[in-house]
Amino acid sequence: MIDSFSVEPIAGRASRLWYPKRVLFTPDTLREPFGQRIYERITRLGLPVEVLSSNRLTGLRGATERETYRQAKQTLAIVNAPPSALKFQPIPPSADWQFHLAQGCPAHCQYCYLAGSLQGPPVVRAYANLPAILEATQAYERPHQVTTFEASCYTDPLSLEHLTGSLSTAIQHFATRPGTQLRWVTKFHQVAPLLNLPHAGRTRARISLNAAPVARYLEAGTSSLPDRLAALRQLAQAGYPVGVVLAPIMPLEDWPQHYGQLLDALQATLDFPVDLTFELISHRFTPGSKEVLQRWYPQSKLEMDEAQRAVKRNKFGGLKYVYRPEEMRALRMFFTDELARRFPQAPILYWT
Repeated sequence: MIDSFSVEPIAGRASRLWYPKRVLFTPDTLREPFGQRIYERITRLGLPVEVLSSNRLTGLRGATERETYRQAKQTLAIVNAPPSALKFQPIPPSADWQFHLAQGCPAHCQYCYLAGSLQGPPVVRAYANLPAILEATQAYERPHQVTTFEASCYTDPLSLEHLTGSLSTAIQHFATRPGTQLRWVTKFHQVAPLLNLPHAGRTRARISLNAAPVARYLEAGTSSLPDRLAALRQLAQAGYPVGVVLAPIMPLEDWPQHYGQLLDALQATLDFPVDLTFELISHRFTPGSKEVLQRWYPQSKLEMDEAQRAVKRNKFGGLKYVYRPEEMRALRMFFTDELARRFPQAPILYWT
């Protein structure tokens, strides 16, 4: 059991759109029609734009680790995805394949899943050659079986939608591809641009939710829980299949009460028939992610004590620290029982 968070919410907790203080375009992105569209969108917003002299991103580091983090989190780079991005990797249990609209996220979640996964300063990189990426998905479609594609592995696509339009483009692409499903997840609520799109029911829009203390103290720069719930309702009313990603689940003090209140609010939000799924992800960390997170958030109260955890190894010998078996059993039983009682028609896709 971990203690309740007793610190004040960190700065940036407002439910507002992200507007970077610096937008970089590499030269090759402006030769892409979609890159030109992003350029026009960015300039209409009046954001400061720099067209770089080469296709390399340089000068991204500050004098200190904190300055590097701060500057990177205020920067959007429009780049072309490398050829390797057109060769997709499986991503179980979330989907059959992962592909990327962007890499990086403007939020400040103190448990950030990207810490240790992406190289260099955490600059948000959005891809100007998105049409080529979407075309490449067709080679991975399976005949006679729905093929799922996850677009949220390395970014929160809704957080960038007002800047790039990439998520709308992807939704409309998959609407034309029978036998496919696009999957994305967000902690943001600004879904208005998506509500009238022709999606053909081939996009499952998921909202990431957590207990109030986690959302309040560890998810700075994201939308509030009430706003996220309202967005989920809007998406479902617009005919999207929807989902809830409960992550990262934590056994904080009085956790059954906190998560019970969250499920009460969710039940009140979805008070009509809806195509709904759940994904349940407990908190975990690796030695590498812990090191990065402690540099990014040196005052964080997030529990990452290896002595309180069990070790889980993958087939390559890498390790991560997860909750002990007795805690995992208690958490899993609670959510299994509560979700079955409240949402009997909604499957739990996985627990991890």
